[in-house]
Amino acid sequence: QVQLVESGGGLVQAGGSLRLSCVASGRTISSLNMGWFRQAPGKEREFVGAISRSGGNIDYADSVKGRFTISRDNAKNTVYLQMNSLKPEDTAVYYCAARIFFVGNYDYWGQGTQVTVSS
Repeated sequence: QVQLVESGGGLVQAGGSLRLSCVASGRTISSLNMGWFRQAPGKEREFVGAISRSGGNIDYADSVKGRFTISRDNAKNTVYLQMNSLKPEDTAVYYCAARIFFVGNYDYWGQGTQVTVSS
């Protein structure tokens, strides 16, 4: 069983930056494809970005391209989401997720971390 724990959320002013971390336990993340999702109040959960096991394939939602960066440190069993130029519409609970295969549903989810961007 894989456990994912996110951290790094908080309150930031528009234009500011935050870095979210997702630490995995129960399995080395070098065998996992990782993703970030978010859910704003009253909205459905949406894809933010994903990174393959090797880090060679990275994908982002159009809404965050050029502002957010996903990276991974397999030695630390950690995935990061660097968020720059934050906007109020980025306010949401951010979730880390993992899947064994490169495509398909995510198998494991974290509990989420709140990000609030004030205008």
